[in-house]
Amino acid sequence: MDAWDVVLDTNVLISALRSRRGASFQLLSILGKRPDLRLHVSVPLVLEYEQVAKRQAGELGLDPEDIDDVLDYLCRIAAHHEIYYLWRPMLRDPGDEMVLELAVASGCTAIVSYNQKDFAGASKFGIEVITARELMERIGEPR
Repeated sequence: MDAWDVVLDTNVLISALRSRRGASFQLLSILGKRPDLRLHVSVPLVLEYEQVAKRQAGELGLDPEDIDDVLDYLCRIAAHHEIYYLWRPMLRDPGDEMVLELAVASGCTAIVSYNQKDFAGASKFGIEVITARELMERIGEPR
């Protein structure tokens, strides 16, 4: 059984909050329950999760308190990292730099994102960029 250390791009979290039927929700549901799947976060990334999720709370059908509960859980189960170095710009979207920096600093296996093309530089660091569905298939989670 291979261990997966991952960083979730914000779009995966929002997708999970938007619908309970997809792979993103399934992934969010198993985080913290499988020892072979470890989430990594940083303060800037969690702040982005919060900002985007609360901005879209109404369309997600959630209250800000619901979002706080999800973020509190993710922070409780995740490995926390401080990023001490910046080598920007590496990616074409500057907003994605902190995700890549976190993945590199934490030695992650993968970045889970629906914008794979935005992380073209990740392969230079040996980091895969995969979708939630691809990760679920690789870890053998039934659909």
